[in-house]
Amino acid sequence: METVLNFINGKQVPSKGTIAWPIYNPATGEQIRQVMMSTPDEVNEAVEVAQKAFPAWAATSPLRRARVMFKFKQLLERDWDDLASLITEEHGKVFSDAQGELTRGLEVVEFACGIPHLVKGEFSEQAGRGIDIHSAMQPLGVCVGITPFNFPAMVPMWMFPIAIACGNTFILKPAKADPSLSIRLAELLKEAGLPDGVFNVVHGDRHDNEILLQDSRVKAVSFVGSTTAAAHVHAMGSAHGKRVQALGAAKNHGLVMPDVDIEATANALLGAAFGAAGERCMALPLAITIDDETADKLVAALKPKVEALRYGPGLTPEGEKENDFGPLITRQHRDNVKRYVDIGVEEGATLVVDGRDKFPQGYENGFFIGGCLFDHVTPEMTIYKEEIFGPVLGIVRAKSFQEAMKLINEHQFGNGAAIFTNNGAAAREFTYSVQAGMVGVNVPIPVPMAFHCFGGWKDSAYGALNAYGPDGVRFYTKMKTVTTRWPEQNVAHQAAFSMPTL
Repeated sequence: METVLNFINGKQVPSKGTIAWPIYNPATGEQIRQVMMSTPDEVNEAVEVAQKAFPAWAATSPLRRARVMFKFKQLLERDWDDLASLITEEHGKVFSDAQGELTRGLEVVEFACGIPHLVKGEFSEQAGRGIDIHSAMQPLGVCVGITPFNFPAMVPMWMFPIAIACGNTFILKPAKADPSLSIRLAELLKEAGLPDGVFNVVHGDRHDNEILLQDSRVKAVSFVGSTTAAAHVHAMGSAHGKRVQALGAAKNHGLVMPDVDIEATANALLGAAFGAAGERCMALPLAITIDDETADKLVAALKPKVEALRYGPGLTPEGEKENDFGPLITRQHRDNVKRYVDIGVEEGATLVVDGRDKFPQGYENGFFIGGCLFDHVTPEMTIYKEEIFGPVLGIVRAKSFQEAMKLINEHQFGNGAAIFTNNGAAAREFTYSVQAGMVGVNVPIPVPMAFHCFGGWKDSAYGALNAYGPDGVRFYTKMKTVTTRWPEQNVAHQAAFSMPTL
């Protein structure tokens, strides 16, 4: 059985751990690899290596660091199809979706290529008589990224390109269900000229997370995962003196106004709810209408579209049409999504399209579930309150714009929200009042570009700073402000005991 190795100090190294985690091809249900859970000594070695590499890398000019990022970008583009195929093989998402994930990660690499400008600081001449003030943004030290299974390329690339470009060293602890891509990224960084020890990968479970969170040499931790885990990471990391950026679960809402083009809106909801089999924190699993007529039209438009969804393996033979979405990541997760659908039926929601127990021909052992469409979902239901992370879309019927806004704003999660309308006043009120971190107007998945920031509100995010963009640079640097005066010769100065002013 092929074993995915750690990457420490510029080379792949086998783990001495005794716990093997199986890696499956989700489309076939067959185990294709395994990864060993790292020992405490191996995690400690990665931190020690990163700490030793930090002084020299921090002293490297930002321009030199940027050139490594430029080369890394070129290598990503060179190996584009192979990287996307590896994502599809271990995660299951369709090939075009894997390419899209790589593109969004590449955009952050491109942003990091501008690091000489982003960290150049500020200068004030003559802030006081003969006094100048300047600021410098300096790296923190060893940084850690703990990333989820649903985006094995994009989410790590939200983190390490900016962290490394800012002069930090980095340890990536990827999800154990699809870890192979992280090793390929490490190899490409080395090929791009990154010094050994600056970027390391250790595989493991929550016990390895705990070691990293408690290690005093680690200065910052960026995490993406469940809300329970995010809250824990934020609390533990903060208690041990670290900067923590922890992104959790989501339950995003789409408000459908009566003036929309129903066909176009149904298509937008279809892609947002069922793309990547719903395994996106920015998926749109809830659509709210403010009158029954719009709800009836929306359900009527969605029903045949959901029934016609093509799901199957992420890689299809050349010449065949690509599937709309692939399998879920594991059999356990597939069964959990089915359990949510069962609960929705038990709690009284109307299951308009039932995708349970449906498999593509020839892939009966894969981790598949078809698209599911619910109507008459209410706020008391489990499928309204909890993140399902699967191909399930629910229609919620509110009685007014105000009621719909109240539902959205009172929900536990506030990652993203969208409104579908041709009414500018409604859109403006929505964007101003909605309690969510990322908002779309006729944009169903409003993930910001790399030069803005990604982050939710409420229980969807913990920590003061968001991911990538300007907040990413601020997160991975610390500000130093220097006040300078060169006194004139032969000028005597007396001791001053009052608060200094300029």
